[in-house]
Amino acid sequence: MARRISGKNFITLAVVLMVIWLLPLLLSSLWVKVVTSAVIFSLAATGVSILFAQLGLINLSQVALIGVGGWVLLRLNYATGLPFTVSLLAGGIVAAIIGAVFALPAVRMRGLYLALVTLMAAGALQILFNAFQFPNGGEGFWGVAQQSAGDVRRPFLAQTDGAYLRYVMLVVAICFTIVGMHRFAAPGRAWAMIRQSEANAMAAGVNVTFYKTWAFALSGFLAGISGGLLAGALQQLDARTFVAGDSILLFALSIVGGAYHWLGAIIAGLLFKLLPALFNDFGISADLTLVIFGIALLHAIITAPKGISGQILAGISSLAARRRVSRD
Repeated sequence: MARRISGKNFITLAVVLMVIWLLPLLLSSLWVKVVTSAVIFSLAATGVSILFAQLGLINLSQVALIGVGGWVLLRLNYATGLPFTVSLLAGGIVAAIIGAVFALPAVRMRGLYLALVTLMAAGALQILFNAFQFPNGGEGFWGVAQQSAGDVRRPFLAQTDGAYLRYVMLVVAICFTIVGMHRFAAPGRAWAMIRQSEANAMAAGVNVTFYKTWAFALSGFLAGISGGLLAGALQQLDARTFVAGDSILLFALSIVGGAYHWLGAIIAGLLFKLLPALFNDFGISADLTLVIFGIALLHAIITAPKGISGQILAGISSLAARRRVSRD
């Protein structure tokens, strides 16, 4: 059994590495940028999925926390000579701390009330971005000046758009692995007990407050990493990139894609960024994607609670079962 699992993991790793290497070679420069953004938002959607799938909590502040990670990397870019990856981690840590603060309301509330609180927090962060004249390209931590394209330094080995897409995919793959490790370790078991019954979890000795805070911090960390990666992709930032209302759309697409599997986060990122770009490429208004997203959300709620990824995985399982029966 262990050999079979290790073999599957090896094949998965080989496929992931092959995709990371080949994908930038197969796309035009425009679509490299679009796919880069889609992959980045897949990571942000993973943070949303953690809270919903593991704890049944709705977080509508994810896009604002993406802004936090991007802002921290931007300021470190101007104020220090730190490597990109170090600044990226710093943005993730700051967003994780703010995400942990957002966990405080989750201790006492959930559902609609928690959704409203996190959405208002996202609105507050958006106001702060504007108050500090974000975006700006001034020197130091608090300087103010208009940014120029290409101001944000990228990693030394990822200067071109294609190389940067590989860097982003590698970072996202590492983050997906970290999330997977959480789900099968002590935090995942604690989250499952809390989701089923907080009273029973506390009776079993689970520290509910600690593990809820942990989940919000992990979600915030993923959002902060997403923001830093987005800053490197665009090489400048705009406050309009982090509209609080986009958190609602990201949450909805996480449900459509499927919050219970990493494939759902990838689908959510592709829907969030790739589908509007395709519409624009065909000369169709990208606003029509909102209609499609609304229909897809209704479909997910009514007939596919595990989202598109759940349907894909169920179809693969059914096909494998039919093949086994036919062989027998």
